[in-house]
Amino acid sequence: MTDKAFRFGVVSAPQEGGARWLATARRAEELGYSTLLCPDNLNLPTPTAALAAAAAATTELRVGSFVLASPLRTARAAAWEAHSLTTVTDGRFELGLGTGLPTMRQQAEELGLPYGSGQDRLDSISETIDHVRRLDGDAHTPVMVAAGGPKARRLAGKKADIVALAGGALTTREELAGHAREIREAAGDRDVELSLNIWVVGEQVPPWIRGFIGVDAETLIEHDSLAIVRGGVDAMAEELERRREELGVSYFSVNGAFIEEFAPLVERLTGK
Repeated sequence: MTDKAFRFGVVSAPQEGGARWLATARRAEELGYSTLLCPDNLNLPTPTAALAAAAAATTELRVGSFVLASPLRTARAAAWEAHSLTTVTDGRFELGLGTGLPTMRQQAEELGLPYGSGQDRLDSISETIDHVRRLDGDAHTPVMVAAGGPKARRLAGKKADIVALAGGALTTREELAGHAREIREAAGDRDVELSLNIWVVGEQVPPWIRGFIGVDAETLIEHDSLAIVRGGVDAMAEELERRREELGVSYFSVNGAFIEEFAPLVERLTGK
């Protein structure tokens, strides 16, 4: 499905102070992860500051937003932050963009910004990409778009460098394969990297993750969910190879709670 080599990111947030965050960044680099990805939420430190600090504490680790929510910034402000990070990290920043969760309506109001319709939020993503391309000049900030719906998939295929398949925890393989086809069709001759986030490694779902995705391990396993990988290293490696073959996904991110458990896969598959 794709000849792109595997690479891996870890999704984490600086919730326990700066020292712990920088230790996470250094550990991610030590374990061979390509990217440290930071979520966007008013209840967390801004990704701009967190990712700049992580990049400064490492030498090769890429950093990225996962993902900047369009309701929380104007398109021009998001592009300003993105280009600034590309500049101060010497090109190690990846801009992730998304339309935001419904729960961010109140957060947008706190900032004095409209939450907007779905189309408004997609338009903001498109405008952000345009602004970034203008600001970058000879540089190039890789842009990831989290694409959950058909309009987002079409936009991502046309404009993004990386597209995160953003289905729910119980979205089937067949459905995600269809989503991937839509993205590739929209991309045409453009070379787009497909990404998928893994919430759980093993057969235990931490309570806070269960609260976020809304299902337990038994349900994930019963539905052959792509939000989980389990078994020994051989079995998990075979599963990721299957996902690359069937879906075209070569870039996998994993929840930071499983940074160590996932590391053997990073060591085995990176660059292959």
